Amino acid sequence: MAKHPVVELTSEASWNFVEDKFTPYGKETLAKLVAFLQDDVYPSVRLAHAQIPKDPIQRWNTVIPVVEELKVKARKLGLWNLFLSRAHYPEHGVLLSNLEYAVMAEILGRGGHIASEVVNCSAPDTGNMEVLARYGSPDQQKKWLIPLLNGEIRSAFAMTERFVSSSDARNIKTTIRREGSDIIINGHKWWISGAGDPRTRLHLVLGKSDPDNQDNYIQHSIVIVPADTPGVRIVRPMEVFGYDDAPEGHCEIIYDDVRVPLSNLVLGWGKGFEIIQGRLGPGRIHHCMRSIGVASYALDLMIQRVTDPTRKTFGKYLYEHGTVVAEIAKSRAEIEGARLLVLSAALQIDKYKAKGALKEIGIAKFVVPQMACTVVDRAMQAFGAEGLSQDQELANMYAQLRTLRMADGPDAVHIQQVGQRELRRANGLRKRAQELRQKEAIVFEKAGIKSRL
Repeated sequence: MAKHPVVELTSEASWNFVEDKFTPYGKETLAKLVAFLQDDVYPSVRLAHAQIPKDPIQRWNTVIPVVEELKVKARKLGLWNLFLSRAHYPEHGVLLSNLEYAVMAEILGRGGHIASEVVNCSAPDTGNMEVLARYGSPDQQKKWLIPLLNGEIRSAFAMTERFVSSSDARNIKTTIRREGSDIIINGHKWWISGAGDPRTRLHLVLGKSDPDNQDNYIQHSIVIVPADTPGVRIVRPMEVFGYDDAPEGHCEIIYDDVRVPLSNLVLGWGKGFEIIQGRLGPGRIHHCMRSIGVASYALDLMIQRVTDPTRKTFGKYLYEHGTVVAEIAKSRAEIEGARLLVLSAALQIDKYKAKGALKEIGIAKFVVPQMACTVVDRAMQAFGAEGLSQDQELANMYAQLRTLRMADGPDAVHIQQVGQRELRRANGLRKRAQELRQKEAIVFEKAGIKSRL
């Protein structure tokens, strides 16, 4: 029996592990995606970056030509909105599970953010589409969700704030207040991904609408703010290790007495925390899925480099020096283990939705980006100075992955949450241990031996 073509890009063992959980449609779609990526997308990644102007003004007014061409082809092939499972979004989703998309997202990750964009599966649009599909009113869905699903517009999600420790969302200072039939927004945000894109038409803005409420978790609301609303001012694009990620970018934004209609409130007053928890769970695991692909690609590049006969030093291949072979082995082992974490989390989401998979998502969120950073760092070391330069993709890959250790909640927050969740098992563990001691006492008594415990 012929192997599925995805085996070329991932682990045969992990594919065998999940193959029986794929529907015939899922397998067919995955095969089409593999062919599309290998034949069209991967060869176009460097061209896409080359088509972004160096001019500091023009690069923020650019729609990358090859990306738009590939989007047309992807949609004709049915490779579109792959992240949105019909099981959770019956009206707008596709016939794929989160587990099936996890495998697809991994191979998309090998093509950077370009690959995800051409199939309309790139952040922050994916999370925003999920918010609007789950919580949006019919009018909000018609005006904003449908164009996003069609890839006609892009979006931003405005949560993180300057001068505020935003990893604790209770600290957010942006105000959202009602004034007659309008909502007024004032706040200072930054690291708002997607806000620089000329196609971005809306921001989903999180702020406090009831700051004096004793329940911290119903103080917040989310409002749709059209990007061209008066009072929305993009201060500057932020840079990560010198990369500005144009044209999407990660922007600092000031909302100065921004006025939108009351109908732009999402779900209702005080529903902000509920919405962001529903949004961030799937978003976190999507990042992890893609990060597995980035790490796998980095390892491929490392292996090619250390076996290149033109790169011998002191008469030896690079892999014959020091601990290079051990680092390759460690990288492979770490990728395989991290992938299982991601697949486990995706399966949990399919069974119990994101709320029922918080432990698995949390573990993956702090394990996978850290693993991928380590693998890319080893690859950079194998390339020497070239690995740090613009001539290779590794430095940019590292910058993106290092960002993920903070985006959607820093490592420390997820570690703390997982640890606290584990501690909740203490009483149950003690009870089981006590029951075991009682059973042991009975066994010892039957054997006529006095227990020392």
